[in-house]
Amino acid sequence: MSDGLKPPRYEAIALSSESTVVAEFLPDTGVRDPTYQSEAALEKAFIEQLRLQAYEYLPLTSEAALIANLRRQMEKLNKISFTDAEWERFFGTCIAGANDGILEKTARIQEDHIQVLKRDDGTTKNIYLIDKANIHNNALQVINQYEADGARSTRFDVTVLVNGLPMVHVELKRRGVDIREAFNQINRYQRDSFWAGSGLFEYVQLFVISNGTLTKYYSNTVRDGHLREQTSKRSKSKTSNSFAFTSWWADARNHQITELTGFTKTFFAKHSLLNVLTRYCVFDVDRKLLVMRPYQ
Repeated sequence: MSDGLKPPRYEAIALSSESTVVAEFLPDTGVRDPTYQSEAALEKAFIEQLRLQAYEYLPLTSEAALIANLRRQMEKLNKISFTDAEWERFFGTCIAGANDGILEKTARIQEDHIQVLKRDDGTTKNIYLIDKANIHNNALQVINQYEADGARSTRFDVTVLVNGLPMVHVELKRRGVDIREAFNQINRYQRDSFWAGSGLFEYVQLFVISNGTLTKYYSNTVRDGHLREQTSKRSKSKTSNSFAFTSWWADARNHQITELTGFTKTFFAKHSLLNVLTRYCVFDVDRKLLVMRPYQ
């Protein structure tokens, strides 16, 4: 920043049984209009807030543009220039393998984030998908209205890219609409669209759902498990994959941060989000992604 001031960092410091806790957050005192805000207006305001928090906005809506940006971000992070042949091999084997699904891609981010590139000259080089040791080496970008052609044509609301890979997806509904509709919408995306093309949206680790007034988040395995239960006709039982196990974000005084603006300023603060993705996500032995669990 030009005045030498750094944006605030909201550290995750504790966890209750229902809420992740960050340092005390003081909400804006400005008056908000609680009556009506369209989904488009909510999306526009959300993206503008992310831009103010130093996210790069990309007006890309196609898979070709997404993959081209991914290549640039991988080159930037790893200080390398892929030849076309090298990129084709690396992308096809280390990023978008034909037999890889959500669990394989989650394991790649959480457990095997350093992949090996076979270069044209026969040498090898380690390629980082995400830098977990120096988190601010990772690039954060935001896209919206991405077009996916799966079982049916779909436009996703807002997605955060980390080094070009979709890792956080945000589904918005206008104020007054039950946020369960956003949860159900994401389930439909998984059924119809996330796997489409190269399946890059199966790299999404976290989901955020909001109607502007209420905002919650959950991991990709909550969504994936919920869908598996629906398929096996066991969805009526209350399990860890149901909406009931989505999480609130809260401050140190256990005040829930439900308004999207406050949630964005804290959860999506670059330092906070990168810590969540790299240090507070645990892929357990049952292949479930646990988010923000304290270490004993």
